[in-house]
Amino acid sequence: MVEHLAQENLKRILAVESSFGSSGKPLAVPGRVLVGEGRLTKLSRRGPQPKVFFLFNDVLVYGSIILHGRWHKSQKIIPLEDIQLEDLEDSTRMKNQWLIRTPRKSFYVEAASLEEKQAWIEHIEDCRSTLLRDACCKPGSTFAIAWIPDRASAICMRCSEKFSRTHRRHHCRHCGFIVCRSCSKERAVIRHIHPTKPLRVCRLCHPSLLSNEVEVQETSRVRGDSTGKHGSDVDDMAVQDEICSDEEEREEQIEAHAPSRWLDSHNDAWSPYTYLKPENTTPN
Repeated sequence: MVEHLAQENLKRILAVESSFGSSGKPLAVPGRVLVGEGRLTKLSRRGPQPKVFFLFNDVLVYGSIILHGRWHKSQKIIPLEDIQLEDLEDSTRMKNQWLIRTPRKSFYVEAASLEEKQAWIEHIEDCRSTLLRDACCKPGSTFAIAWIPDRASAICMRCSEKFSRTHRRHHCRHCGFIVCRSCSKERAVIRHIHPTKPLRVCRLCHPSLLSNEVEVQETSRVRGDSTGKHGSDVDDMAVQDEICSDEEEREEQIEAHAPSRWLDSHNDAWSPYTYLKPENTTPN
């Protein structure tokens, strides 16, 4: 029975892996379990974008939706130990949203209902807590700032110049403010986002970041490489940065929202049964 459940779990993971095609990374690794999946709206600088999310017991995977949900692209993989969630109260313009913080990128997501939002938060927190306890992982402590949406300001938040078709919006990677090109000419390394790549920052953030980088370089001369990353890891992060930039320029369209599916387990075994809402029970 246990072997059958393990095979069902592997089959599901391979199906997710296959949905991203050759551009996705392998997802089938020993000990990994698919906990649930669903569509959420990711709020980007260009507006809301429907994304598919897959929660595993050790990582959160999401990507863009193509071909009516059967295929996906722009795969992102976030280790659960690097995630911090922040619940957001509903308002007249904002419902069922929460913030997902990670070292490299923080973003807002929105569920179709309060029940679905609560289910996502609960399952992510449960998986993360179990991972930190059983795998002895170290939780992340530094997180990227969430960008202020483009529509939130018609003027540069540093010089107050009005934006236009020629005077375009940009974002400081350190503070998340919307700034013009003149106010964001500087570049600086923000190591929790990318250990080597200089990123766009505003004129107010640049001096402090430059000072911090000098201190880090001095320390690294004494202690060795301070990034803790292998060369291949740095290359992968650079590629993801490029993909992420392209992704924020596009909006994917889907026909309808499908409720999230959660896979119930008993005695740490994989169950093929799914339920759509927390109040549903697994069939006998």
